[in-house]
Amino acid sequence: MGTVARAARSEAEQYKAGRDIPLGAYAGLMGAYTVTVGAMAVTLHRRGAPERLAWGDLVLLALAAQKLSRLISKDAVTSPLRAPFTINVGTDGPAEMAEEVRGNGARKAAGEMVSCPFCIGQWVSTIGVFGMAVAPRWTRLAASVFAISGGADILQFLYARLQQ
Repeated sequence: MGTVARAARSEAEQYKAGRDIPLGAYAGLMGAYTVTVGAMAVTLHRRGAPERLAWGDLVLLALAAQKLSRLISKDAVTSPLRAPFTINVGTDGPAEMAEEVRGNGARKAAGEMVSCPFCIGQWVSTIGVFGMAVAPRWTRLAASVFAISGGADILQFLYARLQQ
């Protein structure tokens, strides 16, 4: 093993401090994200992608990304998607599951990504932005569904609060 590889392993072990932190798997996920975004960017460059999104589209995508991220990472209905990577430990608020990540290495890293709305939100947001560049009409339509659903959630909470 070379000097650089030994130094990298030593740094990783010091960073982990005895805890199970899948640094290699995290690097793999970052690499997959970077390659995906790069390929999409090259494709959009060749197609003549728009320079920027309108403010209304940014707001729509932000609302949709928030709702879709929580749907993927917390909703009971989507728990079969997370089941290979997490274990159910109860509920975590209205209509949300509480789950702990299981496994190690790539399985653990994937579990952390799909059970964390902030983590999966980056991927959802990226898909939304590229969707707006490639198929804005269909992306707006799909994003509207999630944005409206998120707004309806807020109204449900407000209604329940007013009834108390």
